[in-house]
Amino acid sequence: MNMRRTTIKDVAGAAGVGVATVSRVLSGGSASPETRERVLTAAAQLDYRPSALGRNLRQRRSGGIGLLLPDITDTFYGRVADGVLACARSAGEPVIVGATGDDPESEAELIGTLLEQGVDRVIAVPSGDGDSWAPTLRAGVVTVFAHRIAAGRDDVPAVVADDRAGVRTAVDYLTGLGHRRIAYLGGPGQGQRLAVFRQALGPLVDEELIVVARGSRDSAYAAAAGLFQHRPDLTAVLAGGNLLGEAAVLAARELDLRIPRDLSMIMFDDVPWAELCSPPLTVIAQPARDIGYRAAELVLRGGARRPRGVLLPTELIVRGSCAARGTSRSPR
Repeated sequence: MNMRRTTIKDVAGAAGVGVATVSRVLSGGSASPETRERVLTAAAQLDYRPSALGRNLRQRRSGGIGLLLPDITDTFYGRVADGVLACARSAGEPVIVGATGDDPESEAELIGTLLEQGVDRVIAVPSGDGDSWAPTLRAGVVTVFAHRIAAGRDDVPAVVADDRAGVRTAVDYLTGLGHRRIAYLGGPGQGQRLAVFRQALGPLVDEELIVVARGSRDSAYAAAAGLFQHRPDLTAVLAGGNLLGEAAVLAARELDLRIPRDLSMIMFDDVPWAELCSPPLTVIAQPARDIGYRAAELVLRGGARRPRGVLLPTELIVRGSCAARGTSRSPR
């Protein structure tokens, strides 16, 4: 006999909708009458019983912290996880880790899984919008965001680095070196960084020099290579994360662009390989481990009665990947 329990993913497949839609319907959120009927019919036919979304949630919680990260192989997110685990260990709390791949549907599925498992608390680097988190918050699960804030969820406390100061420092440093055609290579969840980049450059901003990749290495490399090939007149680039910086370094090498003679580069995240590059990369360092540790402290305290964000400082670490524009002997 197959005793496998029906999951929220099974209901989504039967109803022909996404996991996020099922979560929204079952938690009383907005949906069209037709969609609501399909979801409820599928749930009834499959005998789906969402333990964590029921009225007896508080009696069924098993404890522990759920931790959702975009990529557990990324050094930055690994350090965030290290901070969470260190704090949780000192409090004797188990941690369940899930990787969303920066995909909102995967995130919604993992949220549903954590709720079904009855976790008490969730820490997440959010990938989707605020609607994905409605079931968690309605269920009364203490939730804290780390590194990013989900759009429309100002009611959730968050621990983030000071992106605004970091981007402005990077732009000021590059323009101070004489650069005017500065590109931004971005990725998922970097809306605030991009907005500040545009503000900081002001009239110098060139929309063709702004490229946003998806969350994969292949996408990041394609975005960087395409940018460098189509705009050979650019002289500097700000990479919005270490995966993007890695892609930019590889693309520059493949295209025989010399750093910093042909192209100055600054990267968000101070990861070990940045200092081992030739030349070593100038970076905007973020306190990744502290972000995780402080998020765990906050979630273990039950969040805050009134949501309060924790803003941690960033730091410009100058190495060898930037040069004054006037010192280049390249015809570029």
